Order: sequence, then structure tokens, then C-alpha cells
Amino acid sequence: MQPQPAPRFASRPRLGRTAAGLLGAAALLASAGSVPAHSHNDGDRSETIELPGASSAEGITAEDDGTFYAGDLFKGDIYLGDLDLGTAEQFIDAPSGRMAVGMDLDTRSGVLAVAGGTAGDAYFYDVDDGDTIATVALTKDANAFINDVAFSGGGGAWFTNSVKGELYFVPVDRDGGIGDVETLDLSGPAGDVTGDFNLNGIAATDDDNTLIVAHTARKAVYTVDTDDGESQIIADVNVPYVDGIELDGRNLWTVQNFENKITRWQLDSDLESGELRDTITEKAFQVPTTAARVGDELLAVNAKFDTGLPPKAKKFEVVVVDAFGND
Repeated sequence: MQPQPAPRFASRPRLGRTAAGLLGAAALLASAGSVPAHSHNDGDRSETIELPGASSAEGITAEDDGTFYAGDLFKGDIYLGDLDLGTAEQFIDAPSGRMAVGMDLDTRSGVLAVAGGTAGDAYFYDVDDGDTIATVALTKDANAFINDVAFSGGGGAWFTNSVKGELYFVPVDRDGGIGDVETLDLSGPAGDVTGDFNLNGIAATDDDNTLIVAHTARKAVYTVDTDDGESQIIADVNVPYVDGIELDGRNLWTVQNFENKITRWQLDSDLESGELRDTITEKAFQVPTTAARVGDELLAVNAKFDTGLPPKAKKFEVVVVDAFGND
């Protein structure tokens, strides 16, 4: 999620801290200023899949067969959806006070990792039965905003913090065992936290040596070396209101929430620069925050932050669009 208009929130079941965190998140949004919601239309209305009963929405992840998981930002509940059927239903009724920001699925262990926003926590769920495997405190900083998460092929989940120049790694083994958190301090431009909302979406490259992170305040994406935390800009990728990102090989999709669009970039072999290949706009978009790819389709979550915080919309949905419009 990206709070330039809208931050993500989450908190562990400590109601006092939850209330304080929500106020802080609202302050972040206010400090970002008023942003008009743009409306785009690329022809026919795209397919939408409603999240029945959701009070908000933010993160999404999907399996290759079209099974997807999406979160209720403010309640922390997790929805289970079927792309082929075009349906979704509540799967996990999260404990009171817990919320759901970005999420990712480790298909080898069946573990769903969820970023915990203002709580500073990460939540790990078993997708077989929806049970909580572990709650991991990533940081004790009361001002933390754990925004997004990506699994690496090497067996662990990387989390971003939008108000601090560091990433967190939590090992996850094939049996779903959760290890101790490790903190990676960032150097270079990705470590800059002078903006109101900084690190946001995250993705891991196939070789596990490099991460790609989105930086909302800088309207940019960066590579991060997982060994030493050194970061470098991916040149020519200008992405205002960048939120979640999706990576497949050299294709990088960036969700630009308050611009109501998703852009696809082709990265060079060294991940030093990118070329714009697609701008995906849909009249069904209403502040999309994150996206997951299933084959040639993208599933994007409408957060509807343009209606207020918490959102005042009556329903929330996933919008399904073509991932490769120009190819």
C-alpha cells in the first residue's frame, strides 16, 4: 500500500496502540495533501470480483491456478478467491485489533505472510486451515509502518517499513517453521526516509541476491543488495504514487494508486534502468494499491482511499485486467 494518499495500517491486539497507530496513519495521509482521483477508461468495463462484507481492502497475492488471497485493511480479515469462478469469501476472521496490509504466499510451505502496518508486526497464516502460525515483532519502534512483503526463493519473507530505512527478513522453512527476524539496514537512496511515506512495495529477483523496492516519496524504484543493504536507483522509471509492485523476470508492474493506473516496465539485464512498455488504465479502478499476476492477467485491489480514511465505500473488489496490453 501507499499512503501518499493512503497508508496501510495494522496492529497487534493491543487496542491502545491500535488507536494511536490509526491516528498516526491518518496524519500521514493528511500530510500528503489532497489528491484528485483520476478516472481512466480503456473501453469495456473489466471484470470485478467483490470481497463480500469487506470494510476496506489493500493487499493481494495469488497462485498460478487463479486462487487468490486479499485482505481487509482495517479488520485484518483474509479473503479467499477463485479467479475462474469470479468469487471470493472470507477465509480468515482475524483477531480483534489485527489488520492486513501487503501480503505474499510461499507456495512450497503453504504460508501466507501479511505485513502488520503500525503494529510493527508480521503475521504468518497456514493457508490449509487459516490458523495463525506466528506473530513476529519486526521492530519495537512505535512509529513503524510495516507496508509490504515478498517471499524469496531461498526460503523467507522480506518486509518493508515506510518510515525507516531498513528491511526485515524472517526465515520460513518448507514445513512452515518461522525463524527469528533479521534486520537489514539500507544505504543509498532507498534508505532515505525524509518523505512522509517512503518504502512501499517489494519484490525479490530469481537469484535471491537482489530485492526491488518501491519508494513512494521519491516516485522511484530501487535495487537492494540482500548482503549489505546497498541500494541503487533503477533509472528512467518515474512512478508517482507508486504502491505495490509485481516482478516477473525483467517485467516490473508498478501500481500507481491515486493515478488509477498500473505501469509495466521492461528492465535491462543489469536492473540499472527500465523502459515503459504498458500503461494499464480501467474505469473500474478506484485507487488500486497492490496487484498479483495470474498468467496474462493482473488482479488489482481497489482500496478506495479517495472516499476517506477509513474508506466510506459500501463495497470493495478486485479488478481483473490484461497484464500485457502491448505484447
